Amino acid sequence: MDAIVKDRGADADTQLPVNLLSRFDVPGPRYTSYPTADRFVEAFGEADYLQALQQRAQGATVGGRKPLSVYVHIPFCESVCYYCACNKVITKHHERGAEYIEALEAEIALHSQALDEHPPVSQLHFGGGSPTFLSDDELRRVMTSLGAAFKLAPGAEVSIEVDPRTANAERLAALKAMGFNRISFGVQDLDPHVQKAVHRVQSFESIQSLMIEARALGFESINVDLIYGLPLQTPEGFAQTIAQIGELRPDRIALYAYAHLPTRFKPQRRIDAGQLPPPEHRVAMLQGAISGFLAQGYVYIGMDHFALPEDSLAAAKRQGRLHRNFQGYSTHADCDLIGLGVSSIGRMGATYSQNAKTLPEYYDAVRQGRFPVVRGLALTRDDLLRRAVIMALMCQGRLEYESVELAHLIKVSEYFKSELAQLTPFIEMGLVLMEPGAVQITAQGWFFVRAIAMIFDKHLQADRVREKFSRII
Repeated sequence: MDAIVKDRGADADTQLPVNLLSRFDVPGPRYTSYPTADRFVEAFGEADYLQALQQRAQGATVGGRKPLSVYVHIPFCESVCYYCACNKVITKHHERGAEYIEALEAEIALHSQALDEHPPVSQLHFGGGSPTFLSDDELRRVMTSLGAAFKLAPGAEVSIEVDPRTANAERLAALKAMGFNRISFGVQDLDPHVQKAVHRVQSFESIQSLMIEARALGFESINVDLIYGLPLQTPEGFAQTIAQIGELRPDRIALYAYAHLPTRFKPQRRIDAGQLPPPEHRVAMLQGAISGFLAQGYVYIGMDHFALPEDSLAAAKRQGRLHRNFQGYSTHADCDLIGLGVSSIGRMGATYSQNAKTLPEYYDAVRQGRFPVVRGLALTRDDLLRRAVIMALMCQGRLEYESVELAHLIKVSEYFKSELAQLTPFIEMGLVLMEPGAVQITAQGWFFVRAIAMIFDKHLQADRVREKFSRII
């Protein structure tokens, strides 16, 4: 008989057989956007992005403005983590931050000129790299520049990713004073042997003290990132990490599957592939993590995320208000997103854009007074339709035919005839229910929502090339 996991966050009787976890242990997109970023093209450039910004500015005058989110990418890290697939620059020369901040200020000014307003921002997020590579004074300088161009809306989420090795109580107090109200700690694993194997050593005690201090300072939400599938990880060892994280009681937990793609990400070449856990151990680690977090009282949000029942993300799931953007699940409504910094991705209206991926190219563009956009995508009518369908499944767990039909002037049963037929195996496995005029994902199906969404991904179904994605289990 298969071992099972009970989903206490949705239905106490939900059972998650291990054979299902094994069956769906395949690569697939995370759907922080649709189409996914691998579909961006170089034919979309600065002129297209500027046009999208101008359309937003014009829409603001007639009440058509969407809420605005801002992402700031800080690429620098003092040392390399071997598993990392982010765009980063490894250096111990902190003076390099000054040049980068000047470029950020120039890019912020370009946006301010194009928008010709001080738009309210509902979300502001600093990611990387390690944003805390910058000094407190440098971070204040960036926040001052942002404050001159934008205004934070009441209740805005202002978050920052923190490398615990670069922080202490004083740093956390400084971040809080700057206006950050949410914080995320990159933990990955607490086993010292695993940490050494991925070149990221940090003690449980140091993370514990930072979380205690963050709570004392009044941060509204504390997130912890974990990764399973790393070298030297075992189901037993990862279970200990899960138990220790439970002791820390973060408000949110992001649990990611490690994608070993050494041909694409150079740091991963330092990982001994022979030390990676076999597929059956990866599945056991995921099963143990799900079981552990649910037993600790966490709610499974979907797509690798857990939250305490009182957290706003869990409340948004209960109330059908979840959304998804390039940072993952969000409580905020569909937002335009300005991406600042090297490699940042933005979303403006019916377009996506991405900045230059190298510092020289990024610096060259902004110094010439140009937006550093080097690729992107203008979404087609079909893209917008499929995005609405995929996001409904990923966020609400339910596709209502009528709402899609009214918004996009199509007949779901006809337009998606082939895709709906492909749901049959999911129905037979109890992961999907077909209702009159709706597709409903079951409580058990939430754990496999990526696989269900992939059915409606026209680009993915057309080429079947999936090795560039992380595994969905």
